[in-house]
Amino acid sequence: MELTAWQWTLLSLGAFFTGLSKTGIAGLGVLSVALFANALPARASTGALLPLLLCADLFGLAFFRKHASWSHLWKLFPWVILGVAAGYFTLGKISSAQMQRLIGGILLAMVALHLWRKRQADQLDAHLPHAWWFTALTGMLAGFTTMVANAAGPVMSLYLLAIGLPKLVFIGTGAWFFMLVNSFKVPFSMQLGLITSGSLLMDAELLIPMIPGALLGPVILRRINQTWFESMVLALTVLASLRLLL
Repeated sequence: MELTAWQWTLLSLGAFFTGLSKTGIAGLGVLSVALFANALPARASTGALLPLLLCADLFGLAFFRKHASWSHLWKLFPWVILGVAAGYFTLGKISSAQMQRLIGGILLAMVALHLWRKRQADQLDAHLPHAWWFTALTGMLAGFTTMVANAAGPVMSLYLLAIGLPKLVFIGTGAWFFMLVNSFKVPFSMQLGLITSGSLLMDAELLIPMIPGALLGPVILRRINQTWFESMVLALTVLASLRLLL
């Protein structure tokens, strides 16, 4: 795959943030999607990012594998499968240009969801009942957004926050969720031609910036101003999403 220096710069930053998002600052995951989608054609970006996410998921499990609420995961998975299936059929019917706009729209929606979650954090438990419809809606939305754009992070953060999991269980449950769901997506992505030998070779090179990001995640999380950093990430994601839409 012939890429320019500018494309490699965006992809390397995206790979670094992918590792960092799995072990440090989860909000960076959406920015990684935006960077990949700006560096590559929309369909190719989705397939190229998935194997890298799986590698980063391994680091997340290495740190947090012992902390997970499996009862909540089992409730989600049937609905996630339906969402992934809907995403798969959607990807099979739209062009790369349409997919680019779809990813941009999804990313802006995820940013809005993230901001709403932050504003309503103290009230979520009171206003979002622990009912089957909430689990079903979350699962299908997470499945669809992760299949189409690898952008289910804000949806899962909202769900895990709403059900009131302790911090370590919150992180561990998310780590197992994404490892299993990303693995489940691989055959669908291969059948759609999103994952190719060329994209896998590119991913092998992008492990070079991804691994330091994953290892530095816990260190950076302890030292950086979380509020300032999240604001910067959201602003960059909005700019990248607007570029995809326009």
